[in-house]
Amino acid sequence: MRSIARAVRRMPNPRLTGLGCGLFCGVSMVVLAGLDRLLLGASATVYGVLFLLVSALSAGWVRRGDLASAPVVVPIAFAVGLPLLAEGEGGLGGHLMALVTALALEAGWLYGGTLVAGVIVTVRKLRLMARRVAERERDRVGEGERGGSAREGRVRVGGQGGRSRDGGPGRGAAPGTRGPGSYDHRPVGPRSPRPPAQPRRTVPRG
Repeated sequence: MRSIARAVRRMPNPRLTGLGCGLFCGVSMVVLAGLDRLLLGASATVYGVLFLLVSALSAGWVRRGDLASAPVVVPIAFAVGLPLLAEGEGGLGGHLMALVTALALEAGWLYGGTLVAGVIVTVRKLRLMARRVAERERDRVGEGERGGSAREGRVRVGGQGGRSRDGGPGRGAAPGTRGPGSYDHRPVGPRSPRPPAQPRRTVPRG
């Protein structure tokens, strides 16, 4: 299992759009159908196995934003490559009847490839949703920790050497000390009246 996992990791990991996934499936099935007809005499079993492989690769290589396009384009690609294997006689009508017959006989491979693509896409979608939920939880915890440290810092800065509302020392001040603006409230007696101002004496010149 470890060797298989390493081999899978070494494989190329492109990211196909919805259109790119359709083109990849269609071209791949046409080329494989042609090779099957030339080398193996139009074997439907080989074509079906290759279709399963192409379906799995398409579902694994499509990008996250176009996951829903893989199960749609896979059966279309199967039908695109099938005319090279269906042998019909009697012109266009005969070829169409042969294609319909081949689709009916090979429906198991068609459903199997579509199911493989759907399962892979569903697993990727669930993993993507779980990853987003984990990132949101991590961001929420990080914001809570930053907010708590900021509030603690404000309390410390505001409490050191300050005074409370009733004139006493603040929270951060040491016991028995006074703040910078503290003073004793002592009773003050009545002020004595000032003496009247005396006129200035003028000194004659000379």
